[in-house]
Amino acid sequence: MQFDARTAKALQPGQHMAFDDYPGLRLSAMAKVRTWFYRYRSTVDGRLRQVSIGHWPSMSFPVAIVAWEALKNQRDSGNDPVLEAKALILKQEAANSENAYTVRVLCDEYLAGHVCRHRAKKGSTEITRMFNTMLGDMADLPSTAITRSMAFDLIQKYAAISPVQAGKLRCELGAAWDYAMDAGRLPEAAVNWWRLILRGKIRSKGKTIEGKNIGVVKRVLTEDEIGELIAWLPNFAPIITDVLMLYLWTGTRGSEIVGMSGTEISEEGGQVWWTIPKIRTKNARHETATDQRVPLFGRGLAVVLRRKKLYGDGFLFPSRHKVGHIEQKYVTEQVFYRQPYSQIRPEQVRPRLTVTHWAPHDLRRTSRTLLAKLGCPDSVGETILGHMLPGVVGTYNRHQYDDEKRLWLFNLSEHLESLANF
Repeated sequence: MQFDARTAKALQPGQHMAFDDYPGLRLSAMAKVRTWFYRYRSTVDGRLRQVSIGHWPSMSFPVAIVAWEALKNQRDSGNDPVLEAKALILKQEAANSENAYTVRVLCDEYLAGHVCRHRAKKGSTEITRMFNTMLGDMADLPSTAITRSMAFDLIQKYAAISPVQAGKLRCELGAAWDYAMDAGRLPEAAVNWWRLILRGKIRSKGKTIEGKNIGVVKRVLTEDEIGELIAWLPNFAPIITDVLMLYLWTGTRGSEIVGMSGTEISEEGGQVWWTIPKIRTKNARHETATDQRVPLFGRGLAVVLRRKKLYGDGFLFPSRHKVGHIEQKYVTEQVFYRQPYSQIRPEQVRPRLTVTHWAPHDLRRTSRTLLAKLGCPDSVGETILGHMLPGVVGTYNRHQYDDEKRLWLFNLSEHLESLANF
């Protein structure tokens, strides 16, 4: 349709004129005025929105076209004119407020009200560190002053250096904004930009070794490598050797292994069990999760019994430098230190690993792969690893799989022993 003044005057309330050459531009009639609108679908969240341009006839058709073109260019560049206008208003309101609700205050409330209550200490410490070191000058800005471009620039800055950290920061800031909005600490019109920017676009570049990027590696040791590594393990300090042995023989997590205490070890009907309290597992936040029971066999059993004899009911992997147990990262550091490509203290002579390019967590993945190869059902294998069964199965299946764990961890132990003696 072409613009015609007589047609415009004849419009009845609720009617409008649209123009093929200017998509989204329309003249809508109301009770007393006729208003130019730009109607569009947002590139930010996919919603249909419209923004008022001006009233006819005080704003002529050619002037309306100029305004329409500017808004369309804004939308085509990835911005949302309505949301940007709201953000600008909120920024101005916040700037005029003497007691602005800053990003730092918002994050502190999220940490105190949610993270520290529902996350393990290790997780809450890491999130606190991210907020303290990665927000920079943004921390002192009013929360309502944060625009889409500001959020994008912050996350993109870290994505170029450490995509994994950037993704975590984006996720936690999105959760912090949700928490503040649920608590009514942000205006109803506030936009959680962290949920909208860079969705699915932050990709890990994987490991870099000796200056070369080797990509995202999900390492599983071959059977030959397993046998070779088991024979090599005594070159580590005994405490590291024992931790790595338990990775292979139990498939449990490193944090669960290093935190093992003598009180968690018991004997039932001739079988030695390691019972990991729910609070120490990764499933602690799930109401339906239970303690993780691990039957011990072979070299894994020998490690635990020897250490329980030494340390009784205390931590079986105690730290020499502080009260408590060694940290999981210490084991990872010690493994990397003995890789042939490690440049840490190069002047210090030490045995170098012959099986390379692996980390302790890869041993857990290796044990799970061996279980599958031996014929272990997926439900049992996932339970051995301490994973909660997904979906409806996890909701209705409350079987603990103790007998099945005994069977398949025994089979795993026998197979590992055969590889070690090959």
